[in-house]
Amino acid sequence: FKYNVVTSPLRRSVELEELGNTAVYLLSDMSSAVTGEIHGHGLLLVLIIFAWTPPHFWALAIHRKEEYAAVGIPMLPVTHGNRFTALHILLYTILMFLITLLPFATFLSGWIYAVSAVILGAVFLYWSIEILREKNPKAPMETFKYSINYLLLLFIAMLADHWILGAPV
Repeated sequence: FKYNVVTSPLRRSVELEELGNTAVYLLSDMSSAVTGEIHGHGLLLVLIIFAWTPPHFWALAIHRKEEYAAVGIPMLPVTHGNRFTALHILLYTILMFLITLLPFATFLSGWIYAVSAVILGAVFLYWSIEILREKNPKAPMETFKYSINYLLLLFIAMLADHWILGAPV
C-alpha cells in the first residue's frame, strides 16, 4: 500500500525520491510500535537507515543510469551527472558514519557495536571514495552490494552487543 499509493508517484516527480520513500516507510512503521510510544533510540535507528539510503540507492543509480534515463526516472545521476552524485554519496556516507556512532554515544550500544560501526563505516567510506575517483568502473555496484551487507552487519553488531555485553537495545 505504502509503495503504490504514497511513494510511487514520487518516483517520477522528485529527484531525491529515495529520501521521501525512506521517510514514509520508516516513520509509518514507527507509528505502529508495540509500546505505543516513540523513543529516542528508535529514532536513532530510523536516522541510520535514513542516512544509509541515499548512498545505497545512488550507487545503484550510477550503475544503472542509462536504464533510468531511458524510462524517464529522474534519479540523481540522470539529472545531475555521475560526479555530482558521487560527491553526494561520499557526503552522505560521512554523515551516515557519524550517525552510526550515536548509538554508542547515547549508551544504546557498547564497544562491540562501536568498533564494528567504525570498521564497517571505514569500508563504506573507501567504496564511496572509489566511486568519486572514477577509476574503477565496478565501484558503484560494489558499493551497492557492500551497503546491503553493511546494514545487516551493523545491526547484527548492535544485537551482539546487547547479547554479549547486556547493552540495552
